[in-house]
Amino acid sequence: MDRKKILIQLDSDRHPSVFDRVVALDAGVDELLSYGGVRPEDVRDLVYGAIFTRGPKELRSTAVFIGGSDVAMGEEMLRAARASFFGPLSVSLLLDANGANTTAAAAVLAAGKELELAGAGALVLGGTGPVGQRAARLLAREGAVVRLASRTRDRAAAVSDTVRQAVADARIEPVAVGSASQLAAALEGVQLVINAGAAGVVLLPRSARTACLTLRVAVDLNAV
Repeated sequence: MDRKKILIQLDSDRHPSVFDRVVALDAGVDELLSYGGVRPEDVRDLVYGAIFTRGPKELRSTAVFIGGSDVAMGEEMLRAARASFFGPLSVSLLLDANGANTTAAAAVLAAGKELELAGAGALVLGGTGPVGQRAARLLAREGAVVRLASRTRDRAAAVSDTVRQAVADARIEPVAVGSASQLAAALEGVQLVINAGAAGVVLLPRSARTACLTLRVAVDLNAV
């Protein structure tokens, strides 16, 4: 007998994301169980409720989606969910806190259709934000030489360190782009720019883009 497709939404925000709920239902989920205000210490018992109610084969029709606006919290929740599994009792997990993973993945995929990412020089503007961090990590995994940019180098350096911890042999350099001259220096020699800054904030002026003669692809996420 075919089991209903169940998606369990664990959201760190007080109210589970309506956007995520609508997307899940439009994707064909039969039952959507949504929980808001979830913290890492809550995750185990919620996951237990999923894995103890169906046999291992039937659990293929159950999945857990972790969302919310706090990406770091989402990662902790993901670790807690994985730690709740044992033996054959597990379900599919998806983390997309703040939409960071899907947005970053789409940006890198689009860039990869235009140029070979391995060995390409890439600049990630807004690199310390949730989308920028994911984009930098994905580019590093593809073998790009990444410059991760923030207004201050210290913030960029801290995030670059986390990318190095996650991606073996990552080639990533923190850069500051707090001034026009710093931005121009960061753009030198790059073939790809991903602008992951906040909506409405101009991080890559047209003049700077035009002046970078090596630039082949620019993905502007804050215009989406």
